[in-house]
Amino acid sequence: MSGGNQPTKSFVIENSLQSYFYTQLQEFNEKSLEPLPNETIYYSSLVMDKFGDAGKYFETIEGKVRDKVLGTKLLEASQMTREKKKRTLKDIGDTALLICGFFSDSLNKKIIDTKYYQELGQTAYRHLNSEVPSAYDIPSFFKILSFRFDQVTTVMSLVSEKTLNQGIDSDSAYLIVSKKIAG
Repeated sequence: MSGGNQPTKSFVIENSLQSYFYTQLQEFNEKSLEPLPNETIYYSSLVMDKFGDAGKYFETIEGKVRDKVLGTKLLEASQMTREKKKRTLKDIGDTALLICGFFSDSLNKKIIDTKYYQELGQTAYRHLNSEVPSAYDIPSFFKILSFRFDQVTTVMSLVSEKTLNQGIDSDSAYLIVSKKIAG
């Protein structure tokens, strides 16, 4: 017994959160005038999946949970051992990618905006490229990711809008992706 005016609920059935994000990212990426490589979409879906665990988004210092201070972490990375430096740079880049892509609306009306996080993420990925010169069998993978950071976050933001049910449909995504990438 459902009334004609009752909202319908839909469920997404996927094998994993990463698989869901990959499918969504790929759907929007295919509509782009300059599609990102599949490896970049795959990596982005891994980042989104990783932060599905909120504990990875924050850090605990002296028993207190707080936002990561990415700028400070980036400065400190140069003094770390090689392995810790790689982990830290990857975390900075990944966190900035998620903030600029999936959670960019959370920065509205804040002193620190997406441009700041974009620059941090790009810098972290460029430095990471020096430590990890190849990933997914692609030379300079993290340098390319740094260069195309804005395009990746554009696709991620479209997935965010769709996922958070803000009314974007895949037909209008072509215009949005094309405009943001071209502009």
